Amino acid sequence: MTRVLPAHLVAAALVIGLAAANAVRVAATAATLTAGALLVAAAAACAPRAGRLVAAAALAGLAGLGWGGARLDALDRSPLRAEIGRAARALVVVTGEPRSGRFDQRLPARLRRFDGRPLGERVQLELPLGRAPPQGGIVSLLAVVRRPRAPSAGFDERTWLRRQGVHVVLRVDEWHLVGRRGGLGGVADRLRAWLRRASGPGLAGERRAVLEGIVLGDDAGLSDDLKQRFRRSGLYHLLAVSGQNVVLLAGGVLLLAWGLGVPRAWAHVAALAAIGAYVLAVGPQPSVIRAAVAGGATSVAWLVARERDPWHVLLLAAVVLLAWNPYTLADAGFQLSFAAVAAIFLAVRPLLRVLEGYPLPPTLAATVAVSTACGVATAPVLWLQFGAVPLLGVLANALVEPAVAPLLGLAFATAAVDPVAPSLAEALAWLDGWVVAYVVVCARAVAALPAAQVHGPAAGAAALVCLVLAGLAARRLR
Repeated sequence: MTRVLPAHLVAAALVIGLAAANAVRVAATAATLTAGALLVAAAAACAPRAGRLVAAAALAGLAGLGWGGARLDALDRSPLRAEIGRAARALVVVTGEPRSGRFDQRLPARLRRFDGRPLGERVQLELPLGRAPPQGGIVSLLAVVRRPRAPSAGFDERTWLRRQGVHVVLRVDEWHLVGRRGGLGGVADRLRAWLRRASGPGLAGERRAVLEGIVLGDDAGLSDDLKQRFRRSGLYHLLAVSGQNVVLLAGGVLLLAWGLGVPRAWAHVAALAAIGAYVLAVGPQPSVIRAAVAGGATSVAWLVARERDPWHVLLLAAVVLLAWNPYTLADAGFQLSFAAVAAIFLAVRPLLRVLEGYPLPPTLAATVAVSTACGVATAPVLWLQFGAVPLLGVLANALVEPAVAPLLGLAFATAAVDPVAPSLAEALAWLDGWVVAYVVVCARAVAALPAAQVHGPAAGAAALVCLVLAGLAARRLR
């Protein structure tokens, strides 16, 4: 671990302040925050260096607390809540793709007008199974305003939606498309549609669904059985866009630029553009934002000739996510992503030293070390969030790790060449389909083993064992 720097303390204080806003709402007490900030600033002016550092951290914490409270107030505000039970015509922009259930399908949207009145608010659309409006579509619809569904079967949809700023559901009776959104949202829609189409031309069925899950983080096309196989085997993280995707994309751009003789500074600019485009295409998932901040910071650090500090970048990513939505702290993706990365920073190097005495190839040793660190760190989160813990994740990840980089590399290469050489793109996609098939075989094989995943009290016991092992390892390996 790198030494603790003033920037670490200030960024950590800002993260703590933003996170604390979930428990202490202070947006309405701006005068108190201002007075506190003035007192801290006064103390900083007359204190020695250590005192100034503490004052700066306190000021950052106060700023985070105030901003977090203001953001939560904005997310909790819902003019449409007063219209619950009413039916009226509305104009909405569809902001995501449909997710089908047993009896209906649901889409995220942003309201523009309701009953002729301009209103800006996030909503969830509920439609009958069948045709659905496309992402990015501007839709005129007739709907009834309802409350989100009450908690059932261990899932509290109402709380989950509220944390995203969604307080009502529009149950749609009829709709028709009247246009497409423009601006940055329109660019994101076109990028996503292009990446979905161009990354796997000619692929269909299960292979295409898994490829879209790995490249776009969209598991809607997978069967419930296959999703469960990925969960039991400890490979479900592959279906949520991770930092590995961003690293391979940026690395591919840099390698291509080097091959074309592009100056290194412009290559890093191209990598930044590619990262930004990918984030727009896949959406602001916590793991994507964290990886994008890390990748962007790496290129920016090179451009300005500054050393990149991984802990500072990780804290900066947390600041970005929590500043936008402090409720993200309770999101499973946020918790799993940051727990896994912190475990990699802290535990992988000591674990590699332990594995040096075993006859393992370096690549396999690195995979075992990373999988072990991430598995131990994320087990408590998985138990608290889902009530289940996979026990054979290290085995599954050791099997699929050699295939992940080729799979993503082929997918990005296919998308890059598809506009200019469709036949070559189809050949690359066909080859990538076999790599995807191998990943699926590994997921099914590991999931079929006894005790691949434990639930309930057994999962809690497994999570507790992981915590104890982590504590013992920390004392022994430090």
